[in-house]
Amino acid sequence: MKRDERLTVAITGMNAVADNPGAGLAVARCLREAYGERLRIIGLGYDALDPGLHRREYCDSAHLISYPGSGTDALFDRLAEIHEVERIDFLLPCLDAELPLLVNMAPRLDELGIRSYLPSREQLAKRTKDRLAELAHEAGTASPETLPVTHADFFRDCDRKGWPFPLVVKGVFYDARIAANREEAEVAFRAIAAEWGLPVLVQRRISGEECNLAGIGDGKGALLGEVMMKKRATTSRGKAWAGISIHDEELSSAAQRLVAALKWKGPIEIEVMRDNQGVYQLIEINPRFPAWIYLSQGVGRNLPAMLLALALGEEPLPLAPPRPGLLFIRYAQETLVPLSSFESLMVEGRSALESEQS
Repeated sequence: MKRDERLTVAITGMNAVADNPGAGLAVARCLREAYGERLRIIGLGYDALDPGLHRREYCDSAHLISYPGSGTDALFDRLAEIHEVERIDFLLPCLDAELPLLVNMAPRLDELGIRSYLPSREQLAKRTKDRLAELAHEAGTASPETLPVTHADFFRDCDRKGWPFPLVVKGVFYDARIAANREEAEVAFRAIAAEWGLPVLVQRRISGEECNLAGIGDGKGALLGEVMMKKRATTSRGKAWAGISIHDEELSSAAQRLVAALKWKGPIEIEVMRDNQGVYQLIEINPRFPAWIYLSQGVGRNLPAMLLALALGEEPLPLAPPRPGLLFIRYAQETLVPLSSFESLMVEGRSALESEQS
């Protein structure tokens, strides 16, 4: 039994940038509503201005961690420092860039007593954007043609090469921009290459309705607790600002085939486009919960709570049947933060929100 007789869960991705929010705050909200005060939640972030680090109703304390670009050892050392203070039982990452590092260090974290529920390196690599078409073919799922490009000159005569505009320009790890012409494509290429490196991916633009599916892979080929939604409004980065829960057996079947092909373990988000012929085209697979994951709590399928139960070897709570027709709408609001708390996070890398509440 822990000193405060509560389980301690650390969650990353506590940022809430309006056009591209992290999932951490939504995950913390799901866990708080499932477990209440039986759970201590530790918010982990990269910037003292990450709002989730200051939301006292969801985080009991908050810490800054080293950026993934600092390398595996720096991140491990920082997590070990935080573990000395907080005694973390379970780590739940919510950002793509963290996953390769955390997968590599998972055995070392386990030796410290920090459990996780993560895919293998091979599983993680198999669903990257540059290998997505290969995976889709293996799973019998449609996917738009994608081409790696190393120079912006490609766009000067790409229409003559069979790649007419509009096109989608993507980074291998992050970012996707729709380009309607050569100028927009070159701007997108240079911006993505500067931030994420080469190659840059060019994908055929599929018209239709975008749908997303979130679930959990059990590591043996099964997909658990799937929740589906159709986007109704998006940000400038194409992220869901509003969406409605749906249930579609064809989408569920496609997702199950993909998870089986990967033998995926852990949270997963599968992004598809239902084209004008009604065919689901695989666009992207994200190795974590999406920012809209609170919808899973709303439809009676609290996926973060299920993940925690699986990781602890417990029996998950029963899932409600799929519940289509529930709308979510994201909104922005102010979070009021004592200056002392912000300064503590900035200077010491830690803000003990528990002590501030008492």
